[in-house]
Amino acid sequence: MGNSHSHVAGSEVNLQLIMAIPFLLAVVLYLAAVVVSNRQLKKQWSKVRSVLWMVGILCASMAIIGPLAERAHEDFAAHMVGHVLLGMLAPLLMVLATPMTLILRTIPVRSARRLTRILKSLPVQIITNPLCAASLNVGGLWLLYTTDLYVLMQQNIIIHILVHIHVFVAGYLFTMSIIYLEPTPHRLSFTYRSMVLVGAFAAHSILSKYIYAHPPSGISSAQSEIGGLIMYYGGDAIELMVIFIFCFQWYKNARPRGKVFIIKTPTHV
Repeated sequence: MGNSHSHVAGSEVNLQLIMAIPFLLAVVLYLAAVVVSNRQLKKQWSKVRSVLWMVGILCASMAIIGPLAERAHEDFAAHMVGHVLLGMLAPLLMVLATPMTLILRTIPVRSARRLTRILKSLPVQIITNPLCAASLNVGGLWLLYTTDLYVLMQQNIIIHILVHIHVFVAGYLFTMSIIYLEPTPHRLSFTYRSMVLVGAFAAHSILSKYIYAHPPSGISSAQSEIGGLIMYYGGDAIELMVIFIFCFQWYKNARPRGKVFIIKTPTHV
């Protein structure tokens, strides 16, 4: 029994190390790009954006590896904390870190032109459309928590990994489709994006209330209620950040520019 337990524990450690590799690569590659960019260009890369990237990677990694991720297998509340970190907070922080802009600053001009052509392509235009991104993001969550997919995710490591990848990628695509900080060839109006934003956040809020009242398969009512509250209030906090940034961008875009006001003073004869 002792050898069997040690074997299982060792396998879990090895799996944790393997799953940590993408996060380490993301940190190393970003920092390497910052160093190259600062050497090539006079304007230095923002340290704040670098910190945002690191914190975003940390939030995403906490949902996949470590104590929180291990507890999430048995505790739905811990799982929901991981969902908020992986699908909402990490994408927001990493979008604010503008990695695509950093890549374009770093790579050769010819490669940058090729990458720009890819960004202008029809498939990218489709998946970065706010409506499509919102459907992938919130629709995926409805599928996860209203079907047997949640149980299957806990039983199968491949499904577990794929679901977590989807949650993060969909959250990232949705956030970047609403907040334009990167080079965006297919820019859509603030009005259209605001309508999608309100609809997506409403659907997320309704889902959290549904989870509170209707526990997913294999989850007790008590855990479901706690998980629903975490999803509702944790999601609200991050949604408020997105709304603030979006409204601030809209305000900056709408305010008058370049107008010169001349005050005429009366002349005495």
